Amino acid sequence: MLIHIITLFPGMFEGVFQESILARAAARGLVDIRIVPLREFGLGTHRVVDDTPYGGGGGMVLKPEPIAAALESLDRRGRVVLTTPRGSLFTQNDALRLSREEVLTFICGHYEGVDERVSELLVDEELSIGDYVLTGGELPAMVMADAVVRLIPDVLGKDSLHTGDSHYEGLLEHPQYTRPREFRGMSVPEVLLSGDHARIQAWRRHMAREKTIQTRPDLLSRSGRAGAVTDSGTGRQGEGDDR
Repeated sequence: MLIHIITLFPGMFEGVFQESILARAAARGLVDIRIVPLREFGLGTHRVVDDTPYGGGGGMVLKPEPIAAALESLDRRGRVVLTTPRGSLFTQNDALRLSREEVLTFICGHYEGVDERVSELLVDEELSIGDYVLTGGELPAMVMADAVVRLIPDVLGKDSLHTGDSHYEGLLEHPQYTRPREFRGMSVPEVLLSGDHARIQAWRRHMAREKTIQTRPDLLSRSGRAGAVTDSGTGRQGEGDDR
C-alpha cells in the first residue's frame, strides 16, 4: 500500500512511522508512507498556504490552490481523505475498508479549516477520530494510518491476529493475563489454566461482552448486540473469575 500524507508540519511525523509495526511493515515493502510538505506548494515568494475567511471571523483558512497542487504532484493519489472534526467518526470498519485500497492520501486540516471547495472538488471523504478539536489533522492522520496499516495482510505476521482486537466484532477485547500466576493477591482466572480451549473461548466471548457493557454500552446498540446474549458454555458468569 502507498500512503501519502499532505501536511503543513512534516516534522510531526518523524519517528512515528519509524518504530514498531509501521517500521517493520515499511522495511518489508508492505507499505510505503510518503510525507508531502504542503508549504512547498504555497503561493508566491513566501509560500502562502492560508488566508482570512470570507465573511469575517477569527483564524485562517487553508487555501485550495496549494492543496490542489500537492495532489496533482502525486503519480497516484488513490482515495483522498481529509482529516477534520466535522468528518464521520473513524471506526474499525473504516480501517478495514481503507486497508483494501492500493493508494491512500490523507490531507491534514489545520487552522480554522480548509476551503470548502477542497472538500467538494478534491476529497473523497472526511473523517474524524473523535468529538473534540485538535491543533491540526496530523495526529488523526497518524492514528488512521496506524489502524489501517496493521490490517494489511502479513503486516502482523498472521492474517488472523487482529481479529481478537477490541472493536473488530463490535466488542471490546476480553481481559488478558500473563506470568506471574499471582500478583499482589490477584490470581489468573482458573479457566485460562485449564487447557480446555472451548471453555477458554467461551469465557473470552463472555468477558468481552461484559467489558463492553461496563465501559462502552453504545457499541452494543451500534452493532445490534443490545439484547441478551448467551454464549455456548458461558452460562456461569463467575466461571474463571475465582481468584
